[in-house]
Amino acid sequence: MERILGKTKDEWIQTFPLVEKLILTEEVFWSNPKYQDFERAIQLVSLGIQDVRDAEERLKRFSPYLARAFPETREMNGIIESPLKEISAMQSSLERYMNKKIEGKVLVKCDSHLPISGSIKARGGIYEVLKHAEGLAIDNKLLTKEEDYTKLDSDSFRKFFSDYSIVVGSTGNLGLSIGIISAKLGFKVTVHMSADAKQWKKELLRSKGVTVIEHELDYSVAVEQGRKQSERDPNSYFIDDENSTNLFLGYAVAASRLQKQLEAMDITIDEDHPLFVYLPCGVGGGPGGVAFGLKLIFKDHVHCFFAEPTHSPCMLLGLLTEQHDKISVQDFGIDNKTAADGLAVGRPSGFVGKTLEHLISGVYTVEDDQLFAYLVMLAQTEDMYLEPSALAGIAGPARLFTEREGRNYIHKNQLTEKMKQVVHISWGTGGSMVPKEIMDSYVETGIKVLVSKEYKDLNLS
Repeated sequence: MERILGKTKDEWIQTFPLVEKLILTEEVFWSNPKYQDFERAIQLVSLGIQDVRDAEERLKRFSPYLARAFPETREMNGIIESPLKEISAMQSSLERYMNKKIEGKVLVKCDSHLPISGSIKARGGIYEVLKHAEGLAIDNKLLTKEEDYTKLDSDSFRKFFSDYSIVVGSTGNLGLSIGIISAKLGFKVTVHMSADAKQWKKELLRSKGVTVIEHELDYSVAVEQGRKQSERDPNSYFIDDENSTNLFLGYAVAASRLQKQLEAMDITIDEDHPLFVYLPCGVGGGPGGVAFGLKLIFKDHVHCFFAEPTHSPCMLLGLLTEQHDKISVQDFGIDNKTAADGLAVGRPSGFVGKTLEHLISGVYTVEDDQLFAYLVMLAQTEDMYLEPSALAGIAGPARLFTEREGRNYIHKNQLTEKMKQVVHISWGTGGSMVPKEIMDSYVETGIKVLVSKEYKDLNLS
């Protein structure tokens, strides 16, 4: 009988009964038994608040350049940030759909509408490229940290950067963010894309002058091929989505920005007003970085959950078994096939799993059909259009109350009396760049799902 890390499937199921449901691709909700209070958990992590502040300062130095190179960032003075919106109509629809009251208020963080590349990956991907560009320019005595960075938007700098190349492996959105910013700076850039990557994303990158190499296999293969290509060229820089602390810190900067947005909306987060955040998760870098940043600021008052497709529950499998990147969903016969292309990852980041193993509250999985259903519900109630992977976070507030494990988590953390004041934030990770005809096909799929479930609020006009 085939063994996985020395054990049969049955032995894994005996040790971790939840594995059986994962193999059957059923929706599950898992609360993390290794979750600890913040002050204890943070002692086990090598990164800290100063690392995130350094990243924030670097992005400020680049803001004049970004405002000049990307007109869509001018309104925010070159800061790449997204709106935070309350979605009370969607909250009511979710309650009827799930037949469960959702206590507190539900908001969505619209990273779907981040400038430049329209997804959460605009945070980490753009940050890591900017950090690399800054390092090259300073090392070559072309720039000091005190200068005006708009000088990077010049033919002389583009010529300088054209001697260097940047390589990344991606299911889509990370490739978009890195491809767009790298090409704008003048780098030669290659994106290795997995079989799951959407065709329109490949075409958009090629239109920006990016070399796209397509792979018939999944995300892990695309990353490996990218790494190999980069190793052959001393002037090449490989952005490693599985292990990059720079990507991670770029995402973590989101937390202090969110804190300011909550304050501007007069929303308090403290012991009596807990914050629950639901983050769609692929390999883990984006949601991991955001969750880490949020824990540094809100500590024990924030509870972060990852959301994964039922066919790609890689982070849940890694955390549950404590095997992290040593184990993949394919080891258990799970096919890693999902419409949520950004989440179609079979093996999680070991770096993220180990960094967050005592800080993450839990993970839940969502069926593809439900993602399409939520897509239509959100479009009809709030006129917001997200891509399927982004909808994984929207399920969170309802799942917290409908699932026994979710209710147990509330009880165990002595939050029952505080749930009327809870603030839920679903991270809307992408969607604004999806071409209209493709979004229309998503809506069509979602309508079919809702009709089959006899959903009463559906507007077919």
